Amino acid sequence: MTIALITGANKGIGFEIARQLGTGGATVLLGSRDAARGKAAAATLPDIDVHVVQVDVTSGASIAAAAAWIDATHGRLDVLVNNAGIAVDREYRPSTVPLDTLRATYETNVFGVVAVTNGMLPLLRRSPAGRIVNLSSALASLTMSSQPEPPWGRDLLHLAYMSSKTALNAVTLQYAAELRDTPILVNAADPGYCATDLNDWQGFQSAADGARIAVELATLPAGGPSGTFRSATGPVPW
Repeated sequence: MTIALITGANKGIGFEIARQLGTGGATVLLGSRDAARGKAAAATLPDIDVHVVQVDVTSGASIAAAAAWIDATHGRLDVLVNNAGIAVDREYRPSTVPLDTLRATYETNVFGVVAVTNGMLPLLRRSPAGRIVNLSSALASLTMSSQPEPPWGRDLLHLAYMSSKTALNAVTLQYAAELRDTPILVNAADPGYCATDLNDWQGFQSAADGARIAVELATLPAGGPSGTFRSATGPVPW
């Protein structure tokens, strides 16, 4: 039985990743900063083996408690999906983004991923086929966002979010390099432009659509790719 932890899984793409992994037979550890919201989400998945894990990715104590519970209950972790993320700088131009907004974004989107990954890595090392998936974005691509034509370049001015996801891609490559000689595969997923509360429901894809690439990377066979950035249609340029 595959044991899979998904952070920020009480709603949106994270919830769909949890649902799809659970439907595929995994034991789902539905990570949620708010335990009550996690329980409410889990209650809508009656046909899945799902357990709520309270985890705030910005809290070392919360991460340690979650890891201790997983260790005591399951003894290992097979899949970690770092899905929790925020986007709170859409109303700012780069020159006007408050530093506190930048710091808060990195605290969740970058530092939180590192903290959770480090906290869960001892458990992932016990898995015969560990998988780490980091939820990135096409906006992380310097190749794509450097294009002057819409929808890229001047029409996408989200300094905190975009740069945090670019940093996340670099984090992905670093862990893939460190774990190259282990069974653990580490990849970044671009879910596409999905309608969720992160973007005020503006996306043209559903959360279920966006979840599919993360599920694919979470269930890669042995010998699969590591250190890649992929969407449902294939590799995404860095």
